[in-house]
Amino acid sequence: MNTVKVMCVVILLIGFDQSDANDEVLGELDFNYSNITLPDHYLNNDFQGNAQFQRAAIEMDNTPVDNPITDAGAALGRVLFYDKTLSGNGTTACASCHLQEHGFSDPNVLSIGFEGGLTRRHSMGLTNARFYNSGKFFWDERAATLEDQVLMPFQDQVEMGLTLSQLQSLVESQPYYTDLFINAFGDDVVTVDRISKALAQFVRSMVSITSRYDQARVDVDEPVRDFPSFTDQENEGKRLFYTPRTAANGATATCSSCHASEAFVGAIAANQDATTDATVNGLDAVSTDDLGVAETTGMMRDEGKFKVPSLRNVAVRPPYMHDGRLATLEAVIDHYSTGIQLHDNLRPPLLDNQGNAFRFNYTDEEKAALLAFLNTLTDVEMLTDEKFSNPFVQADLIFLSGFESNQALDQSIE
Repeated sequence: MNTVKVMCVVILLIGFDQSDANDEVLGELDFNYSNITLPDHYLNNDFQGNAQFQRAAIEMDNTPVDNPITDAGAALGRVLFYDKTLSGNGTTACASCHLQEHGFSDPNVLSIGFEGGLTRRHSMGLTNARFYNSGKFFWDERAATLEDQVLMPFQDQVEMGLTLSQLQSLVESQPYYTDLFINAFGDDVVTVDRISKALAQFVRSMVSITSRYDQARVDVDEPVRDFPSFTDQENEGKRLFYTPRTAANGATATCSSCHASEAFVGAIAANQDATTDATVNGLDAVSTDDLGVAETTGMMRDEGKFKVPSLRNVAVRPPYMHDGRLATLEAVIDHYSTGIQLHDNLRPPLLDNQGNAFRFNYTDEEKAALLAFLNTLTDVEMLTDEKFSNPFVQADLIFLSGFESNQALDQSIE
């Protein structure tokens, strides 16, 4: 029989009754997650001449037919996402490493697990996860679907330290889940599959459509045109982002080639035989201790390739890259300006037509313009929206961690 550390919860409410569990432990849960009207620029590809690598964001939607977003399902997912009881000692939730105000990423280079250990890679932002075309997740794409991905941190011995059976038992033991499962699935039966689906629904609901970019986009028919409400500097940065840059030898590259659609997500691989949409971005000349997607596929051609996250909310989620090595957005721009290294798996557009690593060679003014444009992708409304926030009424609870389940509470979890 396996035991795990569980959290002892003391409710500081006189006359607390289990039937009132949802009202006392959880705040407002009734929000619109499913009936969100996507803007036209998510539904259409308005790039001139059907530009290379560009698609409408909706064409890259990875929502499976058997798990559409519902209000009740995403509400359940929100509670699961923020619930610290669902870890080996009751100290860590999914949200511990994916903070709303930081674009659902982590300001730390590496995240801190339930017993103080550090994760191997930096926490990837979750904004617009719905539009990753391949549907694969983690930097090395080891999760085939979002439904697979959301269960893996629970089982990680650094992150949350549970087995799936322990996860299920912990959810079953919390009274506030009864009504949530009934609302989402029609009855109160807790299964790992239902936990997975609810969490995936919540993550897919994290779509950014209210940034300054979105507000300004409605004034023009094409994204490459100047936005009337943008400053000259912001429009210059947008032009630099979308317009091909020409090197001295005639090679061209654009930022938007790897951050495609107006969801600003990773582009679909041009090679139909490719095992991944992930790319090498020239951080290293040689892959050593982290082989990226090759660790999943076992293929040398995938060494150094990492998943390309959306640039939505990019300005609020430093540090950057899979290992968090770049502390600022300015450092990221510097990397692409002059720092791309010639890795064996570097490919166009970051590999020029003479086999060299591409150099954008931005001036200081151009770097400042790019930074100004990237800041327009910050979605303040999303980052402060209550429906994505912690639903637990923290003032009502004292969390006492570190109790062994078979000693302090005389409980065990199979």
